[in-house]
This record gives sequence, structure tokens and C-alpha cells, in this order.
Amino acid sequence: MQLHDVPRTTEGTWVRVMEDQDGPPDALGFKTGDLVLFFHIDGMYSYAKNRAGQLVHLRAWADVEIVANVGEKDE
Repeated sequence: MQLHDVPRTTEGTWVRVMEDQDGPPDALGFKTGDLVLFFHIDGMYSYAKNRAGQLVHLRAWADVEIVANVGEKDE
């Protein structure tokens, strides 16, 4: 599923990145399998946080899968 199809919630939705990708200039990139707490789309990129709590920006059309339970084994 593409990120823009993930339901928007106030608590955020954990998603797993399905392909390596770069964010916008000067932003963190992503590797396949990285977990991101997605909040909403803002233009071409998302407003999200990584497991460390850092603000990150996935592309709106990024391939992701929703993760129901985020545990230590997912790190």
C-alpha cells in the first residue's frame, strides 16, 4: 500500500518501509524494514517519527505496510 492510503489517526500509525528511499534534501533516509510512526501527509512528504522519536519525512507515494504491534523484536 502507498503511504497516502494509510488511515490518518491522532495517535499515529506504525508502518514498515518496503523499499530503500531518500527523504527530502538534508533529511534522514530509510532502509527496507524501518519502522516509522506516520501522522499525516504534508504535500509530497509525510510528517512522521522514527523509533528514536526523530522527525522524519517519507515520500507520500512510498510503499509501506501497516504494523499492528510494534515490539522489541521489530528493531
